[in-house]
Amino acid sequence: MSRRIPTSAGRERQTNLGVALREAFVAVNDLVLARLAEQGHAVVRPAHSAVFQYLDDTGTTVSLLAERAQMTKQAMAELVAHLETHGYVTRTPDPADRRAKLVLPTERGREVVAIAQGLVPELEARITHGLSAERVRRLREDLENIQRAAVAELRREQPTG
Repeated sequence: MSRRIPTSAGRERQTNLGVALREAFVAVNDLVLARLAEQGHAVVRPAHSAVFQYLDDTGTTVSLLAERAQMTKQAMAELVAHLETHGYVTRTPDPADRRAKLVLPTERGREVVAIAQGLVPELEARITHGLSAERVRRLREDLENIQRAAVAELRREQPTG
């Protein structure tokens, strides 16, 4: 198994807060992917969470999925094509814009979402057991504050006019 954190001058790089947040997400996401694989969805990979996480049950264009996931349309289109090939999503003309296509979850895709959402209480219980209910409550507050502060900073940095 390869190392996730790169080395610099022969030592593992110092983990900054952003990396620590991402690595915690990756660890939890790996638990979800393992459960999906156990239930017959081994072709679903970490990158596919960008599709499932941002896919409306009524359909979403590849462009909007890409915008929501902060990735290129081309990269999102590749993820969607893979999931379509394996029966997790389908593309259909957008009734609001016939030039566009909506990506819709299939029954198999909805099953993946249901499995992932069904794991939330179990994962949160594991985290609460490891930390405590009070620390989890404070963690949620801290994460919301980090997000609000970053959004406020971005708004200040954007040019007006």
